[in-house]
Amino acid sequence: MQLSTKILLGMSAGIIVGLIFNLLGGSDPDSPFLITWIVDNIFDVIGKIFVISLKLLVVPLVFFSLVCGSASMGEDIKMGQVAVKTVCLYLFTTAMAVSVALAIANVVDPGVGINTGSIDSINVKTAPSFKEVLIGIFPDNPFKAMVEGNMLQIIFFALLVGIAILKAGDHGQQVLKGCVSINDVIMKMVFMLINLAPYGVFCLLAKLFTREGFDAIVNLALYFSTIVFVLCFHAVVIYSAVLYLFTRLNPLKLFINMRPAMLFAFSTSSSNATIPVTLSAARERLGADNSIASFTVPLGATVNMDGTAIMQGIATVFIAQAYGLELSMVQYLSVVATATLASIGTAGVPGVGLITLAMVLQQVGLPVEGIGLIIGVDRLLDMLRTVVNISGDGMVTTVVAHSEKRLNKDLFNTIKS
Repeated sequence: MQLSTKILLGMSAGIIVGLIFNLLGGSDPDSPFLITWIVDNIFDVIGKIFVISLKLLVVPLVFFSLVCGSASMGEDIKMGQVAVKTVCLYLFTTAMAVSVALAIANVVDPGVGINTGSIDSINVKTAPSFKEVLIGIFPDNPFKAMVEGNMLQIIFFALLVGIAILKAGDHGQQVLKGCVSINDVIMKMVFMLINLAPYGVFCLLAKLFTREGFDAIVNLALYFSTIVFVLCFHAVVIYSAVLYLFTRLNPLKLFINMRPAMLFAFSTSSSNATIPVTLSAARERLGADNSIASFTVPLGATVNMDGTAIMQGIATVFIAQAYGLELSMVQYLSVVATATLASIGTAGVPGVGLITLAMVLQQVGLPVEGIGLIIGVDRLLDMLRTVVNISGDGMVTTVVAHSEKRLNKDLFNTIKS
């Protein structure tokens, strides 16, 4: 049986088991002892070990892949132009995402008639300013950056090492050979872990749906369905249009070949944890050269937050309507700008969207307490948002690799199992 089929079966089985446990009282504080024991001591333990194992590989994989990629570029590729293309594409799609979200939310009116009387106060961390993000790109201690998993600092240091290797001549080539060998070993570890994915995905989703069920979705059905529709629209229409416009490649093959990474993203809700799988898919299934993919994929996990931007746009309109407040055109433009810039330097981890949403709400003068209205369904939506983010990483990687003539089109056009 194909691995992607096994992962899909694990997802389906996890959702079904979770819903059955939820119906049997798994979401109640006084749930049956056996269900509580299974969820807390089997599903939770295996799920967390699986995600931790993915995160274990992220820093060494990103560092050595990017060192090898930047050092092997040679003189025919300028790192600066690759970086500019990548960042501009990511920011463009994010701006498009939040703009479409605002437009559709104003047509659907998901927040009209919502009761705001019973909202609990909520504490949300303050998002960093653009100045802090810019300064934070440069590490004062590269090992500290690796320990903390600060992706922008790791990317900067890895690029610096790769460029230094390129300019160091024969001595640099000796170091490069060692880095290539280490990178190959790490990729073997990634493939070993991917084979365990069906079991990890099953446990993650079984626990989630045992606790959450579908009650929260029913209570916020219009808000939930609006976000799901815009997420699908953005992935299918916007990404497909950008890919075809710049490459003339078939967008359907992009989504088919990105399927393993998208399934991982759905189960983990973390762009960072999915980096090993996304990087593997970009190289082995999309045909992007490592010199490009090793830069665009880790950067996308931090910069590309299209799914989060869609949630922020719709949530802003939802909260404004729930409180009976009108937003001006200037405020809408402010939402677009804030949501787009906030994506830079935002960690690709579960739940981070609420932090940047708080910043957007403060920017347009809406009550941050309104987040309490939507927090019940945010965990489920976070899974879908991450799938869109990962799809965007694959699309931008393909476009940039194609523009630099570092894309194997035969590999891209070959549909893998």
